[in-house]
Amino acid sequence: MKTCLALQHVAFEDLGLLEPLLTARGFEIQYMDMAIADLSQRDPLAPDLLVVLGGPLGAYEDDLYPFLKAEIEFIRRRLDQKLPTLGVCFGSQLMARALGARVYKGAAKEIGWKTLNAVGNGGCLAPVLEADLPVLHWHGDTFDLPDGAELLASTELYPNQAFAVGSHALALQFHLEVDGGRIEQWLVGHACEISITEGVSVPNLRADTERSAPALTSAAEQVFGKWLDGAGFR
Repeated sequence: MKTCLALQHVAFEDLGLLEPLLTARGFEIQYMDMAIADLSQRDPLAPDLLVVLGGPLGAYEDDLYPFLKAEIEFIRRRLDQKLPTLGVCFGSQLMARALGARVYKGAAKEIGWKTLNAVGNGGCLAPVLEADLPVLHWHGDTFDLPDGAELLASTELYPNQAFAVGSHALALQFHLEVDGGRIEQWLVGHACEISITEGVSVPNLRADTERSAPALTSAAEQVFGKWLDGAGFR
């Protein structure tokens, strides 16, 4: 059986829509809670697929959260061997750092549902980009594009929204995996951030999710399926 290791930073930011897709393709899924995990006991090359999930930390906050150093090194060793690796939001920022790029605070918070601009043909993101579907953004940091990476999408506020490295690595600054039926967990888990971010509110996020999430589900499944195919998991 194929194995997927998911590095998790907060409980409600999990594989979401991606989990049933992986299960259907025969993956055995294991989560690791990075706040308490001991990565020294794990071989980064062993899982067939590594997914680095989101979270409210900064990928540059090694001094506050020392486990990040080990996590970035874990990701780097895997990427060095060109093994299938997917990063979501904070996970994409950790991938950028593992590839030698700078991660830093953005100009402003980008929280809520909005569309992406395609860069080139958009690669595996074409099902979302061509339909001009809003995706869920929830970030305040950004990154420089790593050397050798292909930029796939952007927004006006955050030019680097998604990148690919070959067929083995995909980094998404936004949340394509989010299950709209579970948005209440996000609204509770990020209550403090919502309350201090101008122009963002619980009622609006809830209403926008009800409006945008259903249409995104099918396209997200196509995107993940296309990437998994390209990574060798047909």
